[in-house]
Amino acid sequence: MTVKYQAELEYALGLVRRAGETALGYWRTGLEAEDKADDSPVTLADRAVERLLAAALEEAFPEDGLLGEEGGDRQAASGRRWIIDPIDGTRDFVRGSRTWAVMLALEDEGDVVLGVCHLPALGETYWAVRGGGAFENGERIRVSSISEVSRAVLCFNDFANLTRCPFAARLDGWMARFWAVRNPGGSPGALLVASGRADAWIEPSCQPWDLAPLKIIAEEAGGVFSNFGGSSSIWGGDCFICSPALEAELRGFLAPPVRDNR
Repeated sequence: MTVKYQAELEYALGLVRRAGETALGYWRTGLEAEDKADDSPVTLADRAVERLLAAALEEAFPEDGLLGEEGGDRQAASGRRWIIDPIDGTRDFVRGSRTWAVMLALEDEGDVVLGVCHLPALGETYWAVRGGGAFENGERIRVSSISEVSRAVLCFNDFANLTRCPFAARLDGWMARFWAVRNPGGSPGALLVASGRADAWIEPSCQPWDLAPLKIIAEEAGGVFSNFGGSSSIWGGDCFICSPALEAELRGFLAPPVRDNR
C-alpha cells in the first residue's frame, strides 16, 4: 500500500539519522549548557543539529516552511511546515543520559501528518504518517488495552514545576491509584505509551516542537492525544496521551475547574 507522504517520510528518516550522528559526536565528548530566556538549556549541539536539519529541508523542500526550537522560522509557500526539535531532552543530553531524541514533524495545512522521533544513543526510531500506522524500528506499535487504573502505568513529565498546575494538591492521591508511576522525561514517556509499555503520559508545560511528532505517533498507534482543556493541538501548552480505555479518567482529572461567575 502506498501511503501519502511516503517520500517525505523516507527523507525524514534518513535526515534524522544523519542529525543523530552529529548529535552523538557532541554527546560523547560532553558539553556545557547555556540557559535561554525561558530557563531551558541549550548547547552547541542543539544549534548545530537544527542548522543541519533546516539546511537539508530547505534544499529538499524549498516551498515548505520551517519552525525550529532554536530560532528556525521560514514562511511556507506550499501550505506545509516542518517542525524541528533538534535535541529533545537537553538536560539528559548534557548529563550523559541516553534518553534524548532528535524530533521532526511535517504539518500540512495545520495538521501534523508525519512525525519522526529518533533516539540515537538508544538505537531507537519511532515514526508515523497519517493513515499509515505507527512504527518502532520498522515494527508496528499499538497502545495497550489496559482499562483499569490499578493495572496502568502512568508517566508524568516535569515534576519540578508541579506547583504551577491547578491539580497539584490532588495529584498524590490520584497517582497512588496507578499500578506504577514513572518519570522517564519528555518524548520517552510518550513513546512508552504509544508502544504499549505504559498507558498514560502527562505533559503540563510544553511547546509545539515538543509535541508535533509525538501527536501523530500516538494517534497512529491508536492512542488519544488531548490538551487538558479538551482540544487536540500541539499549540495548547499542555497535553496528555493515553490508551482510549483511560481517556475518561485522564480527562476527568486534568480538565480545568469550572468557575462559578455568579
